[in-house]
Amino acid sequence: MRVDATAPKLSICIVPILLAMILGMGWAEPAVAQEKRLGFGADVGLWAGTSDDTVFALAFNLDYYLDPAFSVGPMVLFSPSSDLTQVAFAPVARFHILLDAVSIVPFAGVGFVHADVERTVGPVPVDLDDISYYIPLGVALEVPISRKLSVSTTFMFNLHGLEFGPPAGDDDASVALLFGMRFGP
Repeated sequence: MRVDATAPKLSICIVPILLAMILGMGWAEPAVAQEKRLGFGADVGLWAGTSDDTVFALAFNLDYYLDPAFSVGPMVLFSPSSDLTQVAFAPVARFHILLDAVSIVPFAGVGFVHADVERTVGPVPVDLDDISYYIPLGVALEVPISRKLSVSTTFMFNLHGLEFGPPAGDDDASVALLFGMRFGP
């Protein structure tokens, strides 16, 4: 088989054509505008049953809506108290049950939690920390105040296996009650 050196190679001809097609698709206007699918939530509340009893908590979540009734995304629960700093992170699946005046949103996820507890044993301060699995199970009640904005109340039961040993002990479960806002697509 003889190859002609003057004939253009097939790959050299195809590359510019493919690049032009790809760039052209980026500049073309879509026939139907893309639906915005991101939502965001922020909450404040109480996290009870932690290694430092009940503490102040902040929560943040980002939702990507695969469907108006189903979203997935990360959730962070954070407690910046004086003796306990605890951060929990989990990817969460949310089911949005849309009713007339409210939405009920059950959710579940699996992630990890990090806790840092400071205790004083006699005259000696002790700093204990641990990382564990984290399983948040909960439900939120969302009341819309505009087309894209809702107020919410969230109750969350958290499973984890934090092991600090003496003097803080172990922490296997906690609950959180949060109040916040949801910004939807």
